[in-house]
Amino acid sequence: MADTLYDFGMIGLGVMGSNLLLNMADHGFKVIGYDKNPDKTKTLEVSATKGTVVKGVNTLNEMISQLQKPRKLMMLVPAGNPVDSVIAELIPLLEEGDIIIDGGNSHYIDTLKRITFLKEKKLHFMGIGISGGEQGARLGPSIMPGGDMEAYKEVEPILKAVAAKVNGQPCVAYLGNDAAGHYVKMVHNGIEYAIMQLISECYDVLHNGMGLDNDELHKVFLEWNNGEMKSFLLEITADIFLKKDDKSEAMLIDKILDKAGAKGTGKWTSEAALDSGEPIPAIDMAVMVRNISALKEQRIFANKIYNAEVKKINIPKEEFIKQLHDALFFATIVSYAQGMALLSKASAELKMDIPLPEVIRVWTGGCIIRSSLLNLFSKAFQKNSQLQNLLLDEDVAKLLSAKKQRLKDVVTTALSNAYPVSGLSASLNYFNAYCREKLPTNLIQAQRDYFGSHTYERVDSPGIFHTDWQQDDKTVDHASNQLIL
Repeated sequence: MADTLYDFGMIGLGVMGSNLLLNMADHGFKVIGYDKNPDKTKTLEVSATKGTVVKGVNTLNEMISQLQKPRKLMMLVPAGNPVDSVIAELIPLLEEGDIIIDGGNSHYIDTLKRITFLKEKKLHFMGIGISGGEQGARLGPSIMPGGDMEAYKEVEPILKAVAAKVNGQPCVAYLGNDAAGHYVKMVHNGIEYAIMQLISECYDVLHNGMGLDNDELHKVFLEWNNGEMKSFLLEITADIFLKKDDKSEAMLIDKILDKAGAKGTGKWTSEAALDSGEPIPAIDMAVMVRNISALKEQRIFANKIYNAEVKKINIPKEEFIKQLHDALFFATIVSYAQGMALLSKASAELKMDIPLPEVIRVWTGGCIIRSSLLNLFSKAFQKNSQLQNLLLDEDVAKLLSAKKQRLKDVVTTALSNAYPVSGLSASLNYFNAYCREKLPTNLIQAQRDYFGSHTYERVDSPGIFHTDWQQDDKTVDHASNQLIL
């Protein structure tokens, strides 16, 4: 194997990196992986399927010298400085036309900077989003490449071979210019945050409000997953309630601390939406609730001060489960709608030209947010590829209209019994605001003009207006901020 030239190189042989490389090898590609840790390179080689060509090395020089030109290599290392450190090590070793791929969850802004920097070095750089976790990487992930089209053409056969397949089609496509791949993956993760938050709220009211035990919870989520909401997240949720703790007689879910972790992609989605002016409150709230969950010690103290206890929900079990099903269905659609609306706006504003129908197709297999609902969204974009928001599609509107009342009922019941259903509430409030022809922001505009001369527009004539708002019978002493009557 000493004279072998390898088709693809991987930098970083954690579980994701090694599994993706083994996936490539299973599809006939000769692959080589680099990691400083000799144990990881040995594990890579012994894990390879018999008859495949897989090698692990512990120096970058050794890997680079054995790659076919143009060299194609991927980094799967933590986002941020580690990516830049690896790039700095690679630059002296590579030649014009070689391709560097960042397959991690990097911030799209960082990806834009790296594209420009490496273009000056005459090196191709691509940001590629990969979803599906460890199992997806090994058996078929959803892959979201963007940026350098010339580089994409070089790696396209490999990506199509290893991606998940749905109806014979690989869940990978070129998703737009510049940092589009990482932007799409960022929004994917934002939607993921929102749906996970919604499911956790359903769990809370079912378990603590209705008294369902883990076996009953398993059956509810399994039934939901076998219906119109079928999805990967519901599937794994049903499974979770069956897992026994290996350190006690309890079920594992009951031993897990209620402090959620986060790697930053949800926050980045919220920040990007704020920058573009696209409202995504269901996603924002999911990020905020994770932050609240991290305040465990403060929450314990606050619980004691306010004697804050949730109450039992006095509604027939089967009736409430049906209400909750429709509430989750409604709010899940809203979460997707907000994410897709952000992609639509960013695609135009950042000139990424993201093909939204292809994004949905890529998400149908391998990824964490794969769901039968994507078929509905695909039809919506087939009818109108320029659709700005899924809520404007007539078929989506019919579904939401049929389930809206049950979301209202669930939110009312949950809040009246002290359950913080932040995601469900945010979804309902977003829907109510989005569907209002007139909002009370005319008052906000008047306030802004009063204290800051920020001007306003009128409903009855075009133009920009400003008014002197001080009344004859009172004045404001602005120096002391005192109202004088």
